[in-house]
Amino acid sequence: MTSRVIPLIDARVAIPRPRAIGNHAAQPAVGHIADQFGRPLRDLRVSVTDRCNFRCTYCMPKEVFGADYHFLRHSDLLTFEEIARLAAAFVQHGVEKIRLTGGEPLLRKDLHKLIAMLAPMKTRDGNELDIALTTNGSVLARKARQLADAGLKRITVSLDGLDDATFRRMNDVDFPVRDVLDGIEAATAAGLAPVKINMVVKRGVNEDEVVAMARRFRGSGHIVRFIEYMDVGTSNGWRMDEVVSSSEVLRLIAEEFPLQPLDANYTGEVAERWRYQDGQGEIGVISSVSQAFCRECTRARLSTEGKLFLCLFAHQGHDLRTLLRGNDQQAPATDSQLETAIGHIWRARDDRYSELRTEATAKMPKVEMSYIGG
Repeated sequence: MTSRVIPLIDARVAIPRPRAIGNHAAQPAVGHIADQFGRPLRDLRVSVTDRCNFRCTYCMPKEVFGADYHFLRHSDLLTFEEIARLAAAFVQHGVEKIRLTGGEPLLRKDLHKLIAMLAPMKTRDGNELDIALTTNGSVLARKARQLADAGLKRITVSLDGLDDATFRRMNDVDFPVRDVLDGIEAATAAGLAPVKINMVVKRGVNEDEVVAMARRFRGSGHIVRFIEYMDVGTSNGWRMDEVVSSSEVLRLIAEEFPLQPLDANYTGEVAERWRYQDGQGEIGVISSVSQAFCRECTRARLSTEGKLFLCLFAHQGHDLRTLLRGNDQQAPATDSQLETAIGHIWRARDDRYSELRTEATAKMPKVEMSYIGG
């Protein structure tokens, strides 16, 4: 079963009307909202570019994203002003955290200017907005200070291994692991610590790097999160037998460094937390395949060209760019109309792909991770 997405041609006159479920039917389309399963809207992930300088085999394999691949034109991308305007509308519905993703977000020119636009925003409760970013770390060493000065609060670096040969093979562009480690050090020096470090574990490729990753960052204050290889998009040739489960990852680490479970930092946190018994920090595991966490998912995803996706595994999004810019048939939407459209879209949400995943559904069309971010 694929994610059901209601087409949105003109959100001001054709807003989807969700079916009545529990106490949510009478909700207004503005202010704090919940979807069909009572899940609030708390997190917005914004893809700022569909381009990346890596060709990781589980995300943007060269066979698909080769030299002749047509990426989006610059005019198709949301401008920073448009992203900020949409972000403000999402904040009105309860969003507390905005994560900038890609592609590789640091390839977007002057990204620090967007961060500076978002940083002054306040949540509905008057608190600072949590501005985060996920990067492959390739150019982080020279940009970390600029990002922090602009208002970036936290950073996550993707790193799939410490062995240089393994890392070069996985990024498939012969990029050295040392440059990513330098980026992590630069982020720490810029005040973006603790850095979260994401490792996608794929059987037969890098599972022998799990313990080495734990050992390298144990006691550093940084948090390594081990992610099950997922069936995002349709380009990576995903197979269930290539998944290394979180339980296996935990067993491998605990054999050398005993672990104890930790409580979640907040409801809806995707990573299950574990601490080293000797107090040398913590790790996380993200188990989207073996232990679905759909029932607490509070995330919406905005694509580079302004389509709103309600699930990482969706196959279709809602067009917000047309609402922003208007066209021959309609004028640009007001802020109030944007908020109303977003409210109705979220209220109609009933996505729970990971809970329904089978070998059959895994092969059905889905949006690529490089397009909407992880």
